[in-house]
Amino acid sequence: MLRELSSLRLSPETAFEPLRLNAYVSTTLGVDINRIRQIDVVKRSIDARQRRVMVNLSIRVHLDEITPADDCTLPEMPVLEADAPQAIVVGAGPAGLFASLQLIREGIRPIMLERGKDVDSRRADMAAIAREGRVDPDSNYCFGEGGAGAFSDGKLYTRSKKRGSVEDILKILVANGASSDILADAHPHIGSDRLPGVIKSIRESIKAHGGEVHFGTAMHELVITTDSDGTRRVTGVTDRSGRVWNGPVILATGHSARDLYRTLYSQGVEMEPKGLAVGVRLEHPQRLIDSIMYHSPAGRGKYLPAAEYSMLTRVDGRAVYSFCMCPGGVVIPSASAPGQSAVNGMSASARSSRWSNSGMVVEVLPEDVPGDDTLKMLTYQEQLEKRFFEDAGCTQKAPAQRMTDFVAGKTSRDLPASSYAPGVYPARVDKLLFEPIARRLRKGFEEFGRKSRGFLTGDAIVLGAETRTSSPLRIPRDREEMHHTSIAGLYPAGEGAGWAGGIVSAAIDGQNAARALAKHYGK
Repeated sequence: MLRELSSLRLSPETAFEPLRLNAYVSTTLGVDINRIRQIDVVKRSIDARQRRVMVNLSIRVHLDEITPADDCTLPEMPVLEADAPQAIVVGAGPAGLFASLQLIREGIRPIMLERGKDVDSRRADMAAIAREGRVDPDSNYCFGEGGAGAFSDGKLYTRSKKRGSVEDILKILVANGASSDILADAHPHIGSDRLPGVIKSIRESIKAHGGEVHFGTAMHELVITTDSDGTRRVTGVTDRSGRVWNGPVILATGHSARDLYRTLYSQGVEMEPKGLAVGVRLEHPQRLIDSIMYHSPAGRGKYLPAAEYSMLTRVDGRAVYSFCMCPGGVVIPSASAPGQSAVNGMSASARSSRWSNSGMVVEVLPEDVPGDDTLKMLTYQEQLEKRFFEDAGCTQKAPAQRMTDFVAGKTSRDLPASSYAPGVYPARVDKLLFEPIARRLRKGFEEFGRKSRGFLTGDAIVLGAETRTSSPLRIPRDREEMHHTSIAGLYPAGEGAGWAGGIVSAAIDGQNAARALAKHYGK
């Protein structure tokens, strides 16, 4: 027999301790505790808004026997033959991977081209960035199987529920090895230690059902023809070796493919500058964030997870906010080519490091950057990354400043320990940032400090620059049909095309692009 209990508000001790939860359920339902065979958590979230931290739970209780639950077994996918119709998927990030799965369901064989290496081989190249300061422009934290999300935390929270089924995406991830906890948690998270295994499983599924995956195969340019009625049409792509790959194209490059943006621009592919956000990575001791967010000098105690925060305000008409918050995480170098300095954050599934970090960024709109150049926001990113790189002596070390010194506008005499592997050094981060960014961040930090006492502290550091929050461009497309507004056969998708942000929203966008391509295939 199954009984459901929803909207429970329990202490952490009761919510996370099985014996106490069983006793609570027994009393609430008025049943003998020995009849409880299993309790499934359907939904779970932490409510730390009041002084007493509570856990919101919805659960399913199995009485007398364990009733088989709906598992995450997915509908069978066809195995496509080599002569099946095919489409080219450029990029093996979330948008490309989920587009490929959906193409197979639609009877179209995906040919996935990824400039970087497989998810395991990427590790050595990422280690070289931290240890040697050497950046491989095709294999780094941004490029390679799994895209930028593979080694930057694996957070799955999204607000993109109107565009598709978040549950479908999560079930596919669970079916490929992710913890079933992501189906219940309000802010689901896989972790950078576990996500690579999930990605490999998806890749093998694509190959087992007739798709192809080609690593080290960078797209060079689109193959564009003109129909008899004057319509420009993409019929494939060429790679750097000159090989032609034929088929309509789902373009899922990720947000850092600057060389490809320039190629598309030179080919006359319409694009438009898009707003983004830039700033710094802010790193606190995790114990301090725990004590602030859980309202306790003792921190989180035995049962609660590493605390998260979300900060948002507006300063002089622009948003200032936290981005990609990584409790129990580390700061990582995320440059995607030599001559750049950029940082990001990640955390493993246990979120057990002694640091907490998040991007602290300021909204920048196209009208904030002079000129009418299509690529001006891309250039804006590059200029900021170059300033930080050159200040660090053309290394991957990060300029850093105590948070209070950033607000006060002075150099830090010394710095606390940091998780950033290439190393940090005292610098005027507030001067390296463009003035409007530094000014708004300074005011934002002051407000966040007033809202959360202890948050503005000299025990925290800012390091930079945080620039890869989103694509600097949008590739326009029909909102319903999802193909490019002026070029047939081209389906821009995911973060790189400016239509998504984060793993789940990019995956949904990739699915939708595949459905749209299938609808128009051959027309």
